[in-house]
Amino acid sequence: MIKKDFEIDRDSRLYPELLRQIPNPPKKLFCRGNPELLECRKVAVVGSRRYSLYGKQTALMIGKYFGKTELAVVSGLASGIDTFAHTGVLEVGGSTIAVLGTGLDRNYPVKNKPLQEEITEKGLVISEYENDFSGNQYSFPARNRIISGLSEGVVVVEAGSSSGSLITAQFAGEQGRTVYAVPGNINSQFSIGTNLLIRDGAVPLVVVKDVLLDMGLELPEESEKKIALGGDETAILEIVKRNNGIHVNEIAHIMNKNIGKISAIITVLEIKGIVISHGGKIHLAN
Repeated sequence: MIKKDFEIDRDSRLYPELLRQIPNPPKKLFCRGNPELLECRKVAVVGSRRYSLYGKQTALMIGKYFGKTELAVVSGLASGIDTFAHTGVLEVGGSTIAVLGTGLDRNYPVKNKPLQEEITEKGLVISEYENDFSGNQYSFPARNRIISGLSEGVVVVEAGSSSGSLITAQFAGEQGRTVYAVPGNINSQFSIGTNLLIRDGAVPLVVVKDVLLDMGLELPEESEKKIALGGDETAILEIVKRNNGIHVNEIAHIMNKNIGKISAIITVLEIKGIVISHGGKIHLAN
């Protein structure tokens, strides 16, 4: 693997202007990958290390959606939601930037070494720390200001009450960035943080294309054509087409699947703008 290493400081032409404007911008960035990604528009997609099936599906879907646009998706290469966001982007050939809390020569978590290498090859990995720095309890929260600082908006997919992604959301608010939060089940431990963000003023991300519209960007071609669906998503959609207004419990019974899993998939279909739900009944969006 060819490592394309370079360094930039605040006086460098490649130093992102948005990042330069935040309080306490990093004095230097150690970079590995495609320098052009520093110059394109960016949005952050973050979330907790612990996740639900709903969180995984949503993060992958959002990553794929943004990956088909001119945006670079910024995240932290952490386990869980960050990993799925990066993966979704890469699966559709999009651009993604990983901001580390360690040096570039370290792999944390170790299981994400292949993903880190793939982002190096196809995207960009950056850190404000020397290459052999192993990270500590302060470096990971500190890197979150860079994730939000690089980005015009921050999407929090799923977060518990103590998730580090809430630190990113706090930095984003202080930096004047728009914070989007994906609504979740009020009884789910994985959605407490995102639901509280919405209560406190974050924009509920109900339809993912709203982020692009807010940024004045064109929608990807997929939004005007047939949207790619997974097997269970297709099955649910066919059921709703035949029984518009069907209750979620009936869908779970027909498919012989756990209602929690069905509800998670339906929520993803809602975010994709394909169905809407009201009073437990599912309708076609158009």
